This record gives sequence, structure tokens and C-alpha cells, in this order.
Amino acid sequence: MSVLPRTAFIDPTGDNRAEIEALLQKTVALLLDEMTQAAQRSPLPNTDSSTDIEALTRWASIPEQSVNFDELLTRLRSHLQQSMNAAHPGYIGHMDSIPTTLSVVGDLVAAALNNNLLSVEMSPVFSRLEPLVLAQIAQRFGLGARSGGVMASGGSLANLQALTVARNIAFNAVKKGIVGLTHRPVFFVSEVAHTSLQKAAMMMGLGSQAAIALRTNANSQVDIHDLEAKLSEAESLGQQPFAIVATAGTTVTGNIDPIARMGRIAKAHQLWFHVDAAYGGSLIFSEAQRSRLAGIEQADSITFNPQKWLYVAKTCATVLFKNVDLLKAHFRIAAPYMGDDPQWPNLGELTIQGTRHADILKLWLSLQHIGTAGYSEIISHNYDITTHFTERVKSRPHLRLASEPEMNLVCFRWEPEGSDRERQDSLNADLQRHLLKSDEPKADYTNAIFLSLPTYRNRRWLKAVLLNPYIQLSTLNALFARLDAFVRSRS
Repeated sequence: MSVLPRTAFIDPTGDNRAEIEALLQKTVALLLDEMTQAAQRSPLPNTDSSTDIEALTRWASIPEQSVNFDELLTRLRSHLQQSMNAAHPGYIGHMDSIPTTLSVVGDLVAAALNNNLLSVEMSPVFSRLEPLVLAQIAQRFGLGARSGGVMASGGSLANLQALTVARNIAFNAVKKGIVGLTHRPVFFVSEVAHTSLQKAAMMMGLGSQAAIALRTNANSQVDIHDLEAKLSEAESLGQQPFAIVATAGTTVTGNIDPIARMGRIAKAHQLWFHVDAAYGGSLIFSEAQRSRLAGIEQADSITFNPQKWLYVAKTCATVLFKNVDLLKAHFRIAAPYMGDDPQWPNLGELTIQGTRHADILKLWLSLQHIGTAGYSEIISHNYDITTHFTERVKSRPHLRLASEPEMNLVCFRWEPEGSDRERQDSLNADLQRHLLKSDEPKADYTNAIFLSLPTYRNRRWLKAVLLNPYIQLSTLNALFARLDAFVRSRS
């Protein structure tokens, strides 16, 4: 008798269909039990319990024999209940949220098919679907008829790929690299830009300091005068600038750089213009808000992550190019072990990753199921509650905004009179913990709120990302009622 369980694989002849169906039904029931009760669990459960760690350590051991599926479901339920609960309407601390239903379905189907987007031959439908969908998204940004892109496993890889293409073009570096250059390559980024841009500089062999930080104003937007000054300074130091990066949706405050002005400067200096719109790029789906991205059509490349404000399950990120032929000419490495298609490129030759999951399926399904009108409605709701949240902060003289919100992020802190910065940081950390606790005797976490506590301009702030489509005004009213009570208790 084989030691393999009959459900180890889905038998392609259908011999074990009944057992597989029962297994999947139990799994879906577990998933629905947990997801439809997500509001009753804590947004951020305590994973430091010694009992939980002991169980996790025990379960992590690799067994000799198959573990019964019902026992695995019991363990899986424990994992679910101890995971980050982004579906909770009070989970508003990071740029994570509940995924679209169809992106969950898409991941299941893509996993079952197990196609590899390395080549058209290995993934005949998805290798064609990806460039078709991304060309439409690129054109929504105004990049034009020659635009297109590829998917990546997160915005960090998207930023790396865009800047690598820019470097390769500027220094003819695809084959010969950058060793021996007489002028050090540098590019310019906001001082509050995502750290992936510094990592990109490091990984491209330039050193992280090649990402020259630009001063920002009170609203976290790049100071144009500082950009112009540092361009001149770089040239006087014998450095060779090759790119300027604008951010559309800073990580801590959600602000947008002066994209149009930065794009014009890049063009005047013949520099590559990249926009990191990993978060804010979703505004192209809102007629009411897309003007906030004015000037993004000047970009040579754009990072855009549907896994954020389009709610597609992770990972789902893209890097888009105004002229996708530049990607093919200045990044592609041919793989002779893959067959060629005369019309469609092998995406594994155009991306940092070779083997890739078919993330395009869940993106396509989500766009088809929700539609641009549906996404526009969600974004409108997000802005409405952000306005309400901001007004509530401004109405309390003891609270201070880090910047004027431009998206659905509100970064603020409590600054009691007469207390020094260190004391204020400590009080804001205490307030964060207080909001996360349940006030109910039976640990009903319906009114629990998770705000993150980033460091910004050397201070600790409370950050709210009003992303979850199930956030209601009642959620925010509960937050401020508990905040006010806490302030009274500490005053």
C-alpha cells in the first residue's frame, strides 16, 4: 500500500474527484468561517504568546508520515486566527486590505493550473493576457500607443527594473556594465521616497548613496528648487545623473510630488523620468481624482501596484514603460532553452524573475468583476471618509497632522502641552496600544482599531490608511471616542 494520501494530487483521470471535492469543501468552509467573522477577531492578534509559539514550533517540524487532513485543518485554523487580520474594518494601519473575491479565486485557479510565465509555450494564455491588460493600464496613465509593461513580485522589483533599464540606456550597460566609468551614475529621489529606491541603487552596483535625496516641504513633496540645485551640484562634482524619480503616494503620509514640474526638468536635462505610483496609481480609475496625477503622462516608466488600492491579492505589481520596445532592447536576455513566438515575447526574458506565478489572472478577474465604475465608487468612498477623519483631527487642538492628506492616508500625533518630544512619542505608542484593545468583556473586537506607528521626521506618528471598503463613519466615530477618552485619562 502506498504511503501517499489519495488526495496528494488531483488525479487527471478524475479517479479521486469525490475525495478532492470533500477536501476543498472543508477548506472553503474554514475560509468562509474565518473571513466572515473577521470583524470579531483582533485586527492584529498577539502572536507572542508562548503557547502559540510552542505550537507553531511543534507544527513546523517536517513529519515522516502524512498528517491527517482534518488535523491539518485544525492547525490551519490556528494559523489563520494568529495572522494579520487585514479584512477587519479597523485594520487601517498599513497599505494592506481585504482582497477582492475574484483575486482569491484567481490565485486558486492559477495555482491549480501551475503555468509558468517564463515563456509563451509554458503559459500560452497568460503570457498573452499580461501584455494586453498592461498595455491598457499604461494607456490609462497617458503613456501612449507604444506603451506596455510586465508584472513583478512587488513594487521593489518594479522600481529596480525601471531604474535598471534607465541605467542601461544611459550607459549602454546591458553587455559591458558600468565598470570603468569616469563619472559616477546618480539619480534623484525624494528624501521620503520608498527605501526600495536606495536598494535599487545598491543592487545596480552604484551604491545606495547614488540615490540622491531631495528635500521636501511640509507636505512631503519634493522641493523643486532643491532638485535644480542638486542637479547642478552633481554635475559640478563630476557625477552623471541619469534619472529623476517622483513619488505618487508616499509611504507614511500619502502625498504626491510635483510630477509635472519634475517631468519637465527631466526632459530638459535629458534624464529618464520614473514615477513610483505603487500606491497612488489607482487614481487613474477615478475621474474625480485622477487630476492629482497630472503630469504622469511624461513618465518614461511607472511602478503601479494593483495589490494596494485595487485590492488584488498579493503579489500583484507592475512596471510600465512609455516605449515598451526600450525594455526589450535594453533589458532582454534571450533564453535559448525556450521556444520563440513570432508575435508574443517570452516574458521571462523581459523580467528580473524567470519563473513567475500567473498574477495577471487575478488582476484581470478583479478588473472584469468590479469594473472601472466599481473602483471609482470605492475610491470616492475612501475620500469621503478621509475628509471626515481629517476634519476630526483638525477639530482637536491637541492633535497635529504630519501633512495635508492628498489620498486616503492620514498621519497625525497627539502633542500634549508641556510635554517633550520623547514623552509625546511614548504617549502616542500608548494610544496605539489602547485603540487596539477590545473594550468588550467577551473579547469582541468589532470596535478595535489598528493604527501603525511610523517614524517620520524623527518623531513617532499614528498612521491611518482608510483603504478597507467596509470602513464606515461609525468605525471612525468609535476611534475618536476612544481616543478622546484616552486623552482625558492621561491629561
